[in-house]
Amino acid sequence: MVTLCKPAVAVPEYVITMEETLELCRARHAGHPQLPLALRLIGNTGVTRRHIVQPIEETLKHPGFEERNALYEAEAKARVPAVVKEALHNAGLRPTDIDMIVYVSCTGFMMPSLTAWLINSMGFPSHTRQMPIAQLGCAAGGAAVNRAHDFCTAYPDANVLIVACEFCSLCYQPTDLGVGSLLSNGLFGDAVASAVVRGRGGTGIALERNNSYLVPDTEDWIAYSVRATGFHFLLDKRVPGTMEPLAPALRELAGDHGWDAGDLDFYIIHAGGPRILDDLSHFLEVPPEEFRFSRSTLTQYGNIASAVVLDAVRRLFEEGGLKEGARGILAGFGPGITAEMCLGRWTNGHPAYEPDLNARRIVGYASRRPAPARTAA
Repeated sequence: MVTLCKPAVAVPEYVITMEETLELCRARHAGHPQLPLALRLIGNTGVTRRHIVQPIEETLKHPGFEERNALYEAEAKARVPAVVKEALHNAGLRPTDIDMIVYVSCTGFMMPSLTAWLINSMGFPSHTRQMPIAQLGCAAGGAAVNRAHDFCTAYPDANVLIVACEFCSLCYQPTDLGVGSLLSNGLFGDAVASAVVRGRGGTGIALERNNSYLVPDTEDWIAYSVRATGFHFLLDKRVPGTMEPLAPALRELAGDHGWDAGDLDFYIIHAGGPRILDDLSHFLEVPPEEFRFSRSTLTQYGNIASAVVLDAVRRLFEEGGLKEGARGILAGFGPGITAEMCLGRWTNGHPAYEPDLNARRIVGYASRRPAPARTAA
């Protein structure tokens, strides 16, 4: 049984409230012809506060892409290890029990990926597989869960560590003045999240089925324009309406599994904005309260990109979990327009997989030693 265990989530210490965001927008864009629209859109997000890796005074500066990316790397190395340790503790595992690390981030760039640094600095085995995912944006949280599910299905003794590191504030571009950019400036926040997917044992969401779906001809609706000044986020005004074509994909995934997507026990949905949750409530015919975990993440942290779904799962755990066998869906949405979806049941724990402390775990490799010679009876 492949199980997504309790995630660990950390947000930076610097906070900007909704009131401060609106006041900054008024002060910096006083002559903007669409300022009233931008203020209304930001206010309608329902985001009360966001956490950022620098004081807002520093965030509003643009020292250049090189310096920003260096800050991304420094902040990732400073903040990720503690979250990883907590996630391992939640799963009852050690670094030596991990067979693959899936690292997702769309707000900075490193090569080699942070996975190499984690392996070298935190005691993960040198044969740990690395799967960095950089270009799925907010959908990458769901993709990370799905790729971990696939790996543990192929190798049932395996364990996968997921890490989502998103410092959206480092992508702020002071010269981007479109309404979509102004809205983004009031919507996105920073966070680091981590979780373990166990091939055997563990308490959490026992993953059963996953799938992806791409809405045709929407690849330019959410995008980066990569320039000398860094990543410029492009957000089309049609994006809030994407749940109409995506809700049927959720229904199809559930239907193929013999479930009704409108009659499940829990919903972990990427909260890109309030309309996503409102529309899914309508199209799936689900009470709005069913999206409370995702809405809480949006309200308290803003859109934290790929980390949203992991934080929503954390909130499910902290509410007390669910009864054994409770059915649910997890979905992340992002550029493409892409949906990464999976189905699972709540499990309150099964006998944990206990690795041989004296064994060198290399899951998925066949022995290269020749088979012993057979002797005649």
